[in-house]
Amino acid sequence: MTESVDPRYLEIFPAWLRSLGEDVAAFGDIIKGGHSDAVKQYAAAGLNYLFKSLDLIPDSMDDLGFCDDAFVLRVSAALALREEPTITNDALHRLASDTVALQEFLGEDYDRLESYVKTLRKGAARRRTVDDILNDESIRDSFLGEVTAWSQSFQAPAFARDPKTLIKLRAFLSAKLP
Repeated sequence: MTESVDPRYLEIFPAWLRSLGEDVAAFGDIIKGGHSDAVKQYAAAGLNYLFKSLDLIPDSMDDLGFCDDAFVLRVSAALALREEPTITNDALHRLASDTVALQEFLGEDYDRLESYVKTLRKGAARRRTVDDILNDESIRDSFLGEVTAWSQSFQAPAFARDPKTLIKLRAFLSAKLP
């Protein structure tokens, strides 16, 4: 029996990949801005995930390699808004609203993804923790420089508009999420 997928994700996910560079830049601005520590933690955790050597889906994986990055940023945005619901950052609200589609796509695995993203606040990438990024000015400046360079150089990969791509994406995340 073939697994059924909603073909609208064949348009949604490529759009998320096309905006990923801009989304990353917006998260960098959150770290610079006057937001609460909790909001900055989720922004830093989402961005630090980009630099993990072992993320959920290797960036080199055709079609899917940056989908997990786009997903993690969206979940980070939703979690940040739970911490500070009155924040007026448009990018954060836009990304958080995308989690509705992500929840529908992942089903039961969405809760596992959200739990995973929560743990990123305590993890490290390139020997940098979220606390290091937020509390050490030189580390933060270096990190934000890397974020800016990443966001400016990012080019959205091709995304095969084939339902099998969505099945593969869902199966990969289901297998890799703790």
